[in-house]
This record gives sequence, C-alpha cells and structure tokens, in this order.
Amino acid sequence: MQVYAEYALLENFCMDFALLFCAKAVTKNACGYRRIAFAALLGACFAVIYPLFGLNTAWGLVVKILSGGAICAVAGKYTRFFGYVKFAAVFAAATFLLGGALIALFSLTGAQYESGNGYILSSIPIGIPLFCAVVLAIVIKSVAKKLKGRVRGEYMCTVRVGEREVNCAGFYDSGNKVYCGGRPVSIIPAFAAEKLVDVNGIKTFVDIHTVTGKGKIAVFSADSLILREGENERELRGVSFGVSPRRITKIVLNSDLSEIN
Repeated sequence: MQVYAEYALLENFCMDFALLFCAKAVTKNACGYRRIAFAALLGACFAVIYPLFGLNTAWGLVVKILSGGAICAVAGKYTRFFGYVKFAAVFAAATFLLGGALIALFSLTGAQYESGNGYILSSIPIGIPLFCAVVLAIVIKSVAKKLKGRVRGEYMCTVRVGEREVNCAGFYDSGNKVYCGGRPVSIIPAFAAEKLVDVNGIKTFVDIHTVTGKGKIAVFSADSLILREGENERELRGVSFGVSPRRITKIVLNSDLSEIN
C-alpha cells in the first residue's frame, strides 16, 4: 500500500485530535480546542517523520511512549502532576483501544492498512470522519450552551464544610469558566465563605480574568452543595468554591458544574 505524506499527516492529525478530545472530555481538563489542535498537529508531524529514524522495535516503543507524553503535556492544562498523569493515561488507553479496534475491523473486512511505522492508515479514511464527528459534537455543545442563555436558573444553595453550613441564593453563569485542579470553581460571596472556612488560611489560589482585569482568588473545597429549585433538590459532592474578591450577594455557579458531577 502506497502512503503519501500529506495523507498520513491529515489522517494522524484527525486521529490525535479525536483522542485528545476524548482525554479532555473524560478528565474534564480545562484546555481549549486550539491547544488540542496544536498538540495534534505536533503528533501528526512526528508520525510522518518517525519512520525516517529507523529505530528497532524496543527503542521505537520507547520513543512512541515519550512522544505521546509530550503531546499530552502540550494539549492539557495542569495545576498538579496527577492531572497530567490522568490525562496521559486516558489518552494512552483510548489510543490502544482505538488502534486495536481498527486493526480488528480491517482484518475482518479485508481492508488494506499500513501499520507499525507510528501510524495506522487504511484504504478506509477512518480518521477524517471521526474528526468531523468530534467537531460536530463541539459545535452542538457550544450552540446548546448559548441557547440556554447566560443565566440558566436561580437556586437556593446550601453549602456544607464539616459541621458548618451556609444558605445563599445562586445561579448558573455561562461566563464562569474558572477551573482549579481540573475541576470547575463556583464563586461564593466572601461573607458566606467566612462562615464556612478560615478565608485567610486558604493556601490554594487560582487566576481569574474579568472585565476589570486579572487577579487571584482563594479556592476551597466544600463537602457538599445542595441546589433547591421549587420542589426539586440535588446534592453535589466535593464542589470547589472561589472566594469573590468583590462584593456579590449570590453564588455564581460554574456552567460546567452539572456536567462534572
């Protein structure tokens, strides 16, 4: 089977993008799609030039593992090393599962494919439609969020930390995209946070960007958050909260909070 460099580049870019998107979705990483696309491009370039190295099987495996780790390092956003390990592990697992499934499919259907040189290419362009499906999913998700509007509803919130608890109104805000340690951060008024924790003793901080500038806010984890809307009640565990640096009266719930929990 004759393989063209430009086809190998396109196919591997599509595959890597889909696999990195999978890792982002599973780990709930805060990385943007441009970072994923750039990392996928690097991975595709490596896959094209890899056969020129002429490495044996053992060294080839080591290089492939290192290259996969490098791609994950570029693609994700991490505040802890464990976050990187989790992202890389999901990426590796998805790669092996997809690769095995494709080889099995090609063998069963008798389709021609090329493997063993850092890529799997076949007469059936699997990567390109897979990439299109991922892009479609991203577009649908983005449009759905916009249609829901900036504020998705107001709740009566009960936040608990140990034996302490505080009640405060809250609302989902699609503009709140603050993350810490791979988890969404909801913004809580300072007066409410002071009833739950020693605000001055908090040692975890995260960068935020607002229309008035950028800065850092203290972040703590609550044991539970109970959301009440009419007769409906929902409890979320291990929710992260950032202490608002300015005066607010309601909790600004992260728009991705419901998806994480």
